Amino acid sequence: MKLPEDVIISREKLLRYLLLPREVNDKSQFLSQAGYSYVNWNQLRSDLYELITKNEIENTTSSPYGTKYTVRGILTGPNGRQLHVVTVWITLKATNKTRFVTLFPGK
Repeated sequence: MKLPEDVIISREKLLRYLLLPREVNDKSQFLSQAGYSYVNWNQLRSDLYELITKNEIENTTSSPYGTKYTVRGILTGPNGRQLHVVTVWITLKATNKTRFVTLFPGK
């Protein structure tokens, strides 16, 4: 099973969370290895959309807010380097919309 095509990947999630350098749980360094940055944040968004169209849902769990999904895949960054990632998504009970939550390095 795959995620629906109309998932929401907010600009703020990418710019203020994934691509923002942080002291704790920094994902920007990981993503920068493949050339992702503030300058090309839209490429990351596009690549995440592509990832979910090519890969199946690996795991499903319930939470008080909705159903969470994990999808593994490979992001090929602007510099051509590939990153193995695990992405997390949630379909919110309140809206029935599926949103991007986070990603982390995969194996």
